Parts: sequence; structure tokens; C-alpha cells
Amino acid sequence: MKSVVQPVKDPTDIALVKKLLTKHHGQMYTDVWEFGINTALRVSDILSIKYEDIRNDRIALKEKKTRKYKDIKLVPKLMDIVARRRTENPNHVYLFQSSSNRAKSMTRPLSKTSVYNSLSAVGEIVGVHMGTHSMRKTRGYHVYNQTKDIGLVMDMLNHSSERETLRYIGINQEVHDKLAEEIVL
Repeated sequence: MKSVVQPVKDPTDIALVKKLLTKHHGQMYTDVWEFGINTALRVSDILSIKYEDIRNDRIALKEKKTRKYKDIKLVPKLMDIVARRRTENPNHVYLFQSSSNRAKSMTRPLSKTSVYNSLSAVGEIVGVHMGTHSMRKTRGYHVYNQTKDIGLVMDMLNHSSERETLRYIGINQEVHDKLAEEIVL
């Protein structure tokens, strides 16, 4: 059976993921994580962000998967990341531009594979099965738990059903696990 990546549910683990990403993989991977858990964008959309897509405190982009347009407000934490990255990399086109030797001859963003590998490795240390979807799932999980508004989370993730969204953010499994413990016949 294919193993499904999980959201990071514990706020302490979210902080640990940030610390471990910085320590083992570098600040850029931590910045990608911050963008993912604060915007709920897919990794392909995060990595495609160019500085020209950022206007004031907003990002306007066309999602690669759905082809829908998104207009996202950047919270101060993300604006700080943009400002720091722009200062540190004044010649970069992409917010998360690759600096690998193979990419020197061309301008391209960080690869999805490298982000997946870094999240997966950190997830093993934290004890959560992580991948690139863990960023979106983490955002969805925490928004749902704070608001209990499944419609809002559905809209944020561009899902078409409550069932799909509850499964995606791990709520269904959480409920089933709790029921298994509470209802023993």
C-alpha cells in the first residue's frame, strides 16, 4: 500500500521541522517550508514564483495544476523572507532559484525532488511521514482546527468535496483512530 504523506499537526514539530531544515538542508529549504505552510500553495507553484510575481504584499499566479488564478496575501513573515532573499540574491529571477552547478548555465528554480528529499529526511527525524504535500496539508489541518470551516479549507485547497478535504488533511483518519479506541464492542 502506498504511504500517504501527513500534515505536521503538533506546533512543536513545526518549529522542529524549521530548525532541522535550516541545520541539515539550508535556509532556502526552510523558506520554502514557510511559504508552503503559510500559503497552502503546491510546491510546483511555490517554486515557480518569480520576483516579478510579487507586488507589494501579494502574489498573483496561475496554478500549474488547476490553471486557476490565485491572489495571495503575504503575511509579514513571508514579506521578510522575500526581502531577505532579494537582498541576498539580487540577480535571481526566481524566489527559490537553484544554485546547483548543473543550473549555473541556466536560470531555473529549485527542483521539486530536492524539496521532497529534504522534507522526507527531516520527517524521518521528527517522526512524521513528510513530502511536499505536507506543507499544504499542514496549512489545511491547522486552518480547519482553528475555524472548523471545511468550506473555507476546501476553497483554499481548491478541492471539490468535503470528504476529499477531510481525507487530505488527515481529519478522517484522526476521527477513525479515535473511534477505534473509544468504541470497543
